[in-house]
Amino acid sequence: MRPRRVRRAGWVALGVTGLASLSLAFVPSPYVVEVPGPTFDTLGATDAGELIEIEGAETFPTEGELRLLTVSLLGNPERPLTWVDVARAYVDPSRAIIPMEAAFPPSVSVEDQNEAGRIEMRNSQSAAVAAALLHLGEPVESDVRVAGVIEGSPAEGILEEDDRILRVNGDTAYDVYSIRASIAAAEGASTFEIERDGEPRTVEVMPAMEGEQRIVGIYPANEFAFPFEVDIELPNVGGPSAGMMFALGIIDELTPGAMTAGTSWAGTGTIAALGEVGAIGGIVQKMHGAVDAGATHFLAPAANCAEVVGHVPEGLTVFAVSTLDEAVTAIETVAEQGDAGALPTCEAVPGS
Repeated sequence: MRPRRVRRAGWVALGVTGLASLSLAFVPSPYVVEVPGPTFDTLGATDAGELIEIEGAETFPTEGELRLLTVSLLGNPERPLTWVDVARAYVDPSRAIIPMEAAFPPSVSVEDQNEAGRIEMRNSQSAAVAAALLHLGEPVESDVRVAGVIEGSPAEGILEEDDRILRVNGDTAYDVYSIRASIAAAEGASTFEIERDGEPRTVEVMPAMEGEQRIVGIYPANEFAFPFEVDIELPNVGGPSAGMMFALGIIDELTPGAMTAGTSWAGTGTIAALGEVGAIGGIVQKMHGAVDAGATHFLAPAANCAEVVGHVPEGLTVFAVSTLDEAVTAIETVAEQGDAGALPTCEAVPGS
């Protein structure tokens, strides 16, 4: 009789475990999952037409690929993932689990997030054109203005939409990224020298901390004057992380000879008008997306190298870059079958 009770108890325990597991399939989790998103060749076209179109300047045939990468999110506050979904992502190296609040801050509306993404993409495209043309020695003039002020932010009531930003903490405001760098580098309040309705003014804004970033709560927008027209058409993609790849595509189209010599490249990184390449999010997912798209070589911001080391998918060669010039050098060195071993990698970047 005792063995029978043991067996019965075992079946009961197994049933309880099964019910608990089944319940997890319906219990919402407080997490979302980052996955590789669509990729786009800056030398190619989308359903909207050529991704980069240049008018008023001579262009040249290109080869190979210069792919920009995106990250998609699974789950949102209205449709949260279950714990089973999260568990599946945990064992998939191409996916990352992040807190719901990190992806969808309660203090920021979905509309504000979407608007910020659109402005960041527009700024990224403008900065990419500026960086590419400056790299090629073309003249570029800059105008940075406030495109919007976030309600309840430190800048509310101090800065206004359409204010022209001349200097921040004494530094010339050449583009969005130079403004962010000036705010980050200063302690205490940030001094803005602006022009409003044609009149010069000086105001101070005390930044707030959002994570590790000092923010004042404005959406700056670049307005550049270019010597000819460069249009970038990429609907339904937001954020600034494609900037470097936009710039490389523009340079390739304006330069005789195919810069890639047929190699399939992918990469990511913000771009400042003066050529600095900045960190981005989701780089592991983007490396997997690059491999899925057939890329063999990858350009990673040096600032992301700590996340790159130990997570590079098989078949992908990754180079670390801090500037647009370094990115061009890496592509040309591989194309010319030069000493690629001498190019910077993430393993060689201090702290990675």
